[in-house]
Amino acid sequence: MSIRRIVESADHEVVTCAPSDSVQTAAGLLADKRIGALPVLDNGAIAGIFSERDLLYCVAKEGADVLTRAVGEVMTSPAITIEADADALKALSLMTRRRIRHLPVVENGKMAGFVSIGDLVKYRMEMIEAEAQQMRDYITTA
Repeated sequence: MSIRRIVESADHEVVTCAPSDSVQTAAGLLADKRIGALPVLDNGAIAGIFSERDLLYCVAKEGADVLTRAVGEVMTSPAITIEADADALKALSLMTRRRIRHLPVVENGKMAGFVSIGDLVKYRMEMIEAEAQQMRDYITTA
């Protein structure tokens, strides 16, 4: 299955921020929406990712003063991305290998979606359960 199908079946909105937004604004979005990361968009293109980890590192290093800085100064950039037509298991492998939990999905240079490791693990578990059910059905009808 392609990442596109997972993105299309997602029932949640993608919350984003701009590079010019303050760290405090982005942190507020993370807290209010109870999410772990925000894609940072600049005219529809992915400029980077701002995550809980980015927030923690910059606050630990610079203190509360960092909250007035722009997200573009502290975000992770360039973002690791994947094409919408890529296989979901390839995306899961990429996330595991690169030790990331959020992955922007791109199409024609623009963001088409945003998946988390949880989204992909859920997909993988559904695949495993479906295969197990097929095996049970095969055994009972053989």
